[in-house]
Amino acid sequence: MSTTTQSPSTGSTSMAAESGPRRRGTAIVLFLSLGGLSFAVLQSLVAPALGTIGKDLGVATSDASWVLTAYLLSAAVLTPILGRLGDMVGKRKVIIVVLVLLLVGTVLAALAPNLGVLIVARILQGAAGAVMPLSIGIVRDELPKDRVSVTIGLLSAIFGIGAGVGIVAAGPIVENLSWHWLFWLPAVLVAIALLGAIFGIPESPVRTPGRLDVLGTGILTVGLVGLLLAISEGEKWGWGDVKTVGLIVLGAVALVVFVFVELRVKNPLIDVRLFKHRGVWTAHVAVLAFGFAMFGTFILVPTLLQLPTALGYGFGKNVTESGLYLLPTVVAMVISGVVAGILIRLVGPKIPMIIGAISVTVAFLIPALGHTEEWQILASGILTGIGIGMALASASNAIVESVPAAQTGEAISANTVIRTIGSSIGTAVIAALISSNVSAQGAPLDEAFTIGFWASAGVGVLAIVAALAAPGLRARRREAVAAGVEDFGE
Repeated sequence: MSTTTQSPSTGSTSMAAESGPRRRGTAIVLFLSLGGLSFAVLQSLVAPALGTIGKDLGVATSDASWVLTAYLLSAAVLTPILGRLGDMVGKRKVIIVVLVLLLVGTVLAALAPNLGVLIVARILQGAAGAVMPLSIGIVRDELPKDRVSVTIGLLSAIFGIGAGVGIVAAGPIVENLSWHWLFWLPAVLVAIALLGAIFGIPESPVRTPGRLDVLGTGILTVGLVGLLLAISEGEKWGWGDVKTVGLIVLGAVALVVFVFVELRVKNPLIDVRLFKHRGVWTAHVAVLAFGFAMFGTFILVPTLLQLPTALGYGFGKNVTESGLYLLPTVVAMVISGVVAGILIRLVGPKIPMIIGAISVTVAFLIPALGHTEEWQILASGILTGIGIGMALASASNAIVESVPAAQTGEAISANTVIRTIGSSIGTAVIAALISSNVSAQGAPLDEAFTIGFWASAGVGVLAIVAALAAPGLRARRREAVAAGVEDFGE
């Protein structure tokens, strides 16, 4: 009798015990997703509004572009530092600090009375680049193994989704409110994410003891600032200008020195030895290519759509309408990011990475061959979304499966920085192609877009090569064992 009455109770207790962690895991994913979405939206949201911001603040659009440059530089420099600190002192502590900086920077930007204050605000916001590595580290530490790949796929896709949402939403916000609301609206998301991190995310028990590599931090800062500043400002200064060339050389030399220093220090900021693993370096090459492709399309497509139809190749859309054409891209990213996570759990990250690389390459081949019809633009956007969602999810999972849990933060940080560099290169190259191929009236020529689409397709081929070179299931298992990844395949 007693056995019969206890059985339902035991089953009920077991179900309650299982549902508790699952609900907590869902809440963790929600809060991390909001933080990542906020950072990604803020990265791209200001791009379509630079002219409006410059006019309102009384500065040239070229000077207003520092609003983008400052954000990219800050994210590139602070992401590996904060990712490493998260591994050392606790990911929850650091992500709370990061979200506080993001919130302060976002509110300050919304209130900014001049360009100087706005640039400082954007530097504070750039610290949130570390949200990605910290979030993936928390997911790996806190969620059941069967949920990790899908969740990482979702979080990775959100960074592409957020960038797309920023481009789509910028027009309606500026036209119906003001550019200040480009920051007030994301501030609400950041505040919710911050409260969630404080009250809903437990501290991770996984730590990497050691000290922050100050020397490596300084050298990496010089290298990244030199390289990204040259890429961002090269079009304005001139690619042959002594400042541009000098900064590129300085950045390249500093990054080479950084590698040698990191091989010799006891507690490196980034363990460059991890790059020797095929699952790691192929993921880095892939995200470099996809960063280029993602921001390339965010420039090419809206610019083409907004050109007057009288040119014979423009579509005559306004800022809001052209942004809406990127909605299918965003939706495709959402779906493909989740699908990629499921595929990764079944067959590993290589197959989804190959699918993503092929999809993006075809996405640019279509408009490279012809871009006078709306279906060509829409088809290209959907394939781009599928490719980026698949690839970003696959790259993050490939790295997680290739490195020990204690080094997740620094490994994903390096991947995030490389994607930022790819985004900067894509933005600079496509902008240079458009501005250097103009008519006597100053309108971009049709061939500028053709060259831009072909260049992006070529970068897509690089992603295909990297994906094909990625290790298969057996090779990944051998690399994981060699790297000390004890939870591989669990």
